[in-house]
This record gives sequence, C-alpha cells and structure tokens, in this order.
Amino acid sequence: MAIMNSCSDRETLDLQPYNNVDENLAFSTAGNVDLSIMGVYNAAQNGIYKTSPDALNTPRGYVFGAAYIEQNDMRGEDMVNTATFYQLTYTATYDGGSPNNVHYWMNAYGLINKANIAIEGLRKAGSSGVITGEVRDNYLGEMYFLRALAHLELLKHFSRPYNFTSGATHPGIPYRVTAITSPSTIDEALKVGRGTVAETYSKILADLDMAETLTGSSSTRAGNIKITRATKEAAIALKVRAYLNMRDWSKVLTEGAKLNSVYSLTASPSQPFILASNYNNSESIFSIENSANTNPGTNAGLASMYNNRSLVCISPIIWRNPRWLADDKRREETTMVRTASTGVKFVNKYKDVTNLSDGAPIIRYAEILLSMAEANARLGNAATAITQLNQVRNRSLATPATQEYTLASFTDATSLVDAIITERRIEFLGEGMRWGDIHRLLYDDLVPTPGIPAKMANGMPAGSAFALGTSYTGPLGVAMVPKTDFRILWPLPNDEVVNNPTLAAQQNPGW
Repeated sequence: MAIMNSCSDRETLDLQPYNNVDENLAFSTAGNVDLSIMGVYNAAQNGIYKTSPDALNTPRGYVFGAAYIEQNDMRGEDMVNTATFYQLTYTATYDGGSPNNVHYWMNAYGLINKANIAIEGLRKAGSSGVITGEVRDNYLGEMYFLRALAHLELLKHFSRPYNFTSGATHPGIPYRVTAITSPSTIDEALKVGRGTVAETYSKILADLDMAETLTGSSSTRAGNIKITRATKEAAIALKVRAYLNMRDWSKVLTEGAKLNSVYSLTASPSQPFILASNYNNSESIFSIENSANTNPGTNAGLASMYNNRSLVCISPIIWRNPRWLADDKRREETTMVRTASTGVKFVNKYKDVTNLSDGAPIIRYAEILLSMAEANARLGNAATAITQLNQVRNRSLATPATQEYTLASFTDATSLVDAIITERRIEFLGEGMRWGDIHRLLYDDLVPTPGIPAKMANGMPAGSAFALGTSYTGPLGVAMVPKTDFRILWPLPNDEVVNNPTLAAQQNPGW
C-alpha cells in the first residue's frame, strides 16, 4: 500500500470494526484492549477492496481470509480459475494497478500497521496497569506472530526465493516495526526501504521467537480460541515454514519436533473441514475465523468461490497425477470433492455456503510432518522421511498395508523429495499452499520448478478431461512463465512507487 495513502486512510489506522473508538482510547481500559486485539485479527481476515479511489470500502478476504487461499492457488497449476475473479493472477497478466494484487500489498501492510499500533498500545497499557503483565505479554506475542505472518506472505509474491543469491542478498520487502499514526511517523516510514531477503527473514524469525516466548500454549485454550488465535505452537509452526523456505533443514527438524507431542493428524483427511470440528480438532494449528456476522461475502467467501459458485475448480493436471491413487479418500464425494453434473471436479473443503463460516486454514500439522519429511530426505534420512510421509498419506489410502511407500518405492533422494512435494500438492489442494512451494523450489538442486507452470486455459474445463487412468496430456491454455521472467514477481503497486521515493527506486526489475 502506498505509505502516504496508508497513513491517510482511516481503515489502516483504526482498530475497527470491533472497538469503534479512537486509537488513543483503544488501550485505556481492559475491555477496549480486548476489542482492539480483535480488530487486528479482523484486519487479517477481512480487508478492504476499492474499485476506484473514491469508491466505498468493500470487505474482502484480504489478506489471510479467502484472498490468501485463492491468490496462492491461482498462481499455481493445480486449480483452475473458471471465471474472471482471479484471471490476471492466473494468467500472470497483472501489472502495478491490478486490484487483487494491489490490495494484497495494501491490506498486508494495513494489518502490519495495526499490529504495530497494538504493540505500542499494549506496552503502555501494561505499564499503566490497565492490563496485567501476563495479559500484555500474551497479546504482544499474538501481534508479533501476525506481523511476521504478513511479512512472510509478502516475501513470496514480491521477492525472489531465499537461495536466489548467495547469502540471500537480493531485495526483500520493507519490514515495518513502528506504528504509522501521524505526519512525523509517515515521514519516517517513507525512509524504510527494502532490506535484503536475509535481513527480512532475520526479522521474521526474531518476531516469531518473541511470539513463542510470550504467547500462551494451545493447551491452555479451548475450542475456537486454540485454533483462531496465535499460540506458542503457531509461532513454532510458522518458523518451520520459514526455515523450509530458507533451506535450513536442521532447523526445520528442531522446530517441528516441538509440535509432535502437541498435535496429531485427525483420523480422516476430511475432519479438519467438517463444520462440527472445523475449529476444534487435533490437527489445525492456526486458522482464520469466519462467521455469519463477519465473513468476506459472496464475492470472496471460501464456500462461495470454491463451492457454491464454482469459480475455482480442481485441475485435471493434479487430478490425474499417478501418485494420487484412484481410491484415495481425498477424492471422496461430498466430503473432499464435489463433482458437477458435467463431470468437473471442485474442492469441497469449504461447506458453509449459507453463512460462509468455514475457517481459512493457514497451518495444519500435516504441513509440519511433510516439511520434516522433506528435511529428512534432503539430509539423507530416507527411512525417517518415508515414515513421516506415510503418516500423512496413509490415513487417506484404502489399504495402507499394500499401498504405502517403502524404501523400495524410491531410487534416490530426488525421487523421494518429488513424492513429498506431490503429496503436498494433493494434501493441501484448495488451501493456498501451492505457490509457496513453486516459489521456494525455483532454484532447488533436486526438484526445481521451471517457473510458473503451464496451466489449463482460464475457464471451465471439459468434464472428460478428468477421466482417470493416465496423466493429463491435453491442451494447456496458459503457457509456462520461466523463472527468469520478471512476471515471477508481482510489481510494487503503482501508488506505492508514486508516493514513496525510497521504494520508487526499488521496483522489481521489468516493471
């Protein structure tokens, strides 16, 4: 978001809609503090969308509501954009003014600024005795987590992957740690440019270390709260993701091991997505909450986009992948997949088409296991890697005893890592995970992705394209974008470079 705009737009500063009080009063009472923190979470779930500078703010699922899932899916090849909502992202024909991409930046930095306002307010409220030290620390940890989460998300769209240069010395993103609330703070913010990717990750990890230290454990919370609010374990899980991006395999294992005694996979792959257990199960580590009263609406709600309105379907590319067995439970009708009368396949993970109350899954324990499996495979621990891979895969198999992977299933580390990456594509289908893997593997030594993969044409595929038995070899209407192409990265928004002289000189090459 343009700093000048972000500091004049009230929605970036106010902790609304929950508290409806001036930011100077937001931390003056314990009740206002609670409402203010909820306002920051609301900024993570339901950002703004403007069709023009003078238009009214329209609630949409930015940055970690429906927009997170949809944008990250549309950058990959495993889901098909059937209409026009995310066509520019799907076809890589965006520019510095494309609304969905601009609002991703704008709302991410809006969330970051609200977290920074809350951090300052919490410190004052703690010092003045408005809240106890324990309450202050827990809330501070939650804000550090959200700040890290937003910066980490921006990195994979606006910066090259960690190993693009030796030492990750290429441009990262501005890491904002001070609240922008006045003309003087605007002036200071305008001086903050893009640090290196290494510096950005260092700050993300510092925030997550603070979050792990300060925030309470999920074991002390019940029901929705342990999943929809940041916890010590959520901070650890996000560190696993960050270290995986950094290719620090040992740290992936160290952090992941902290979660093995806290979380477990549900008995079936569909259980985290059943409405009765969506917000209370053993596997979900952190999800963004939606409800009948606060959701992104029909133009962005997950159940609306992926299910009821059929605006995003599964691609035959992954549906017919030979590693996805025909009797895999993740193909089951009504629970995981919905088949239209035409034969086209849709994700059925998001079921509440009436109230749009499905949680947006951000981190599940299945991700931790597969990340640890990949780290072990790369470190030469094949047997352990296969065990962890099978933990996720076996619960979906019809006959695990005969269908599970063994050492004989793989010829080398490359084939094992490839199987793990494919398992991630299957397991997290429709959860916005694909682009993160494409991005971090662009310059991988074992299973490099060549760029943005070739895709089915934008629009509804033919039902016949989903016939199982062979890999999909039919026409691809969207050509691959090579990893050397400038379109791999989104451009910094036009308003940002116009209003911010520091970032104007740091635009991504080619834009």
